Amino acid sequence: MTEPTILVPGFNDDTAMLHPLVTFLTQEQLNPQAISPQPSNGIVGIEVLAERLAAQIDARFAPEQALNLVGFSMGGLICRTYVQKLGGAERVRRLVTLATPHQGTWMAYLFNRPACLQMRPGSAFLDDLNSDLSALEQVQFTSLWTPLDLTILPARSSQMEVGETISIVSPFHRALLFDRRVLRR
Repeated sequence: MTEPTILVPGFNDDTAMLHPLVTFLTQEQLNPQAISPQPSNGIVGIEVLAERLAAQIDARFAPEQALNLVGFSMGGLICRTYVQKLGGAERVRRLVTLATPHQGTWMAYLFNRPACLQMRPGSAFLDDLNSDLSALEQVQFTSLWTPLDLTILPARSSQMEVGETISIVSPFHRALLFDRRVLRR
C-alpha cells in the first residue's frame, strides 16, 4: 500500500470538512488519514497543535513509515511546524498546503487567541517559521492558493519562496477543498 497521506484541517475545523478530499484520495489509492489536532479554535498555539499532530502520527504509524502531509489553511502551518521544528522532515516525503497563511492574514485580527496572534502578518511565530526554510527544501513542498481568497488577506500571503507555488483561481477559501483542479494536484 502507498504511504499514508495525512490531512490536517484548519482553524475551527475538524476532519468532517475534509471528507471530499478523503473521498478523492481514497479513489486514487493514496491512503488518506485525516487527523485533526484539537482544539482548533485558536485557544492554543500552533506549536501545541503541531506537537499533538506529531503524537497522533507516532501513535498510528511506525517510526520508519514515510508520510505525505496535506494541510488546509492553519493546518498548513501546523504541518510546517511539524516538518520544520519537530523533525517531521525525516519522514515526510511530500507536503502540500492549501490556502495557508504562510505570511499571515489580516483576518487573524478578528480573534485575540494564541493561534490567531501567531497568524497575524509579521508575528514572531511566522518570522521564526519563515526564517529557515531548509527543512522544506528536504521534502517535495507545494503551496496551492487562490488569488480570490477572502480569508487569507492578502491572498498572496499563501505564496512561498521555496518549493512550488500554484495559483488556482477558485471562488473562495474553502472552495479549494472541492475544486477538481486542486484535488488532481
